[in-house]
Amino acid sequence: MTKTHKPVLAQGPALRALHPWTPTGGRARQLLSDQERARLAAIASIVRFKKGEVIYREGDRAEAIFNVIQGVVAAYKEDSNQSRRIFAFLLSDDLFGLSAEGKYANSTRAVSPVTVYRVSLPALRSRLPKDPQLEFHLICKLCQELCQAQRHAILLSQRKAISKLAMFLQLIEQLQFTRGERTDEIFLPMQRSDIGEYVGMTLAAVSRAFQSLARRGIIKTQNRRYVRIVDRMQFERFAGESPLASTIKSTA
Repeated sequence: MTKTHKPVLAQGPALRALHPWTPTGGRARQLLSDQERARLAAIASIVRFKKGEVIYREGDRAEAIFNVIQGVVAAYKEDSNQSRRIFAFLLSDDLFGLSAEGKYANSTRAVSPVTVYRVSLPALRSRLPKDPQLEFHLICKLCQELCQAQRHAILLSQRKAISKLAMFLQLIEQLQFTRGERTDEIFLPMQRSDIGEYVGMTLAAVSRAFQSLARRGIIKTQNRRYVRIVDRMQFERFAGESPLASTIKSTA
């Protein structure tokens, strides 16, 4: 992978997450101070990827971690039949590039045009021993990612396609809420084929599940990108009420 790394001109990498030990009312907060962002910016570069472009592949030598500035990244694994399973969507202020024994633990690709900060691992390893607060904030971000991985595992355990899709929509809605974005509509920046790879369903099954939720009067869709929850009670019956659901209802 050959990329031109441009000097960082923006404020610096940002990490937004729920604080794992402090109540925040369900809203994520910016973990890094301006000083921390500036220190990371000094060892970072800006890289851009086209829609569909692979950022790195599972097993590649891990040379950097990445912080999303803009766009959507999918983290996935491929089996021996080249079948792909997405297990995470990374959005702005998210972190990715985890490795095991010096190699990337999964593959990533750009779902949309993506701009990221690239932070080399040697530079980061040199910085962290001098900056324990920054290391703590990275751990906070990883805690949130572990919670999302747990939700994904629960989603995949569901047998009904309509329940899987409802849980996925609920997850995206909650991500919007934690980031302080509007939740009157759910924005889906990924294609339905991407959704299928995440929830473990074929594209046809995803389409049928959308149609079923719409026919029941539970959701309304617009341009395949925007979904509005019409019947909240029925929606949560299929998705299961999460800890943030009552908070979202009270602010809707």
